[in-house]
Amino acid sequence: MNASNMLLLQGHRMLQIGIALFVFTGLEGFVISSLRAPHLGRSVHTLSALQGVMVLALGLLWPNLNLGVTTSQIAFWTYLYSSFATLVPFILAAIWGAGNTTFPLAAGVARGSAFQEAMIKVILYSAAPPFFISMALLLWGLRLA
Repeated sequence: MNASNMLLLQGHRMLQIGIALFVFTGLEGFVISSLRAPHLGRSVHTLSALQGVMVLALGLLWPNLNLGVTTSQIAFWTYLYSSFATLVPFILAAIWGAGNTTFPLAAGVARGSAFQEAMIKVILYSAAPPFFISMALLLWGLRLA
């Protein structure tokens, strides 16, 4: 597959993922009050909506990038990993009633077991390096040919 077709396909996938995040946001809104940490559930709701907008915007931008096949794959997968590695710990924290050691402002007094707190921290902290890699590649891809 050539780079142009790959960028089109990845852009389309991002649009699909963005809409899926909106669907998730809407459905998750119905269960916020049922979660062990409802204030974190509200954070999940807001974060997933924001990520939906960001993924949609990148999906529209993606076909205009000046990247090769391998570089676009790295940018695509590192961005998606980073997005979900940011969202999933908030989801887990809301369900578990945990997260105080990683995001005390959002979690408040919600504190889980040592394992739960460690899982939240490991997943969330793993999101940063892929994010910066993807953003660097996107900036590179926005150069004029």
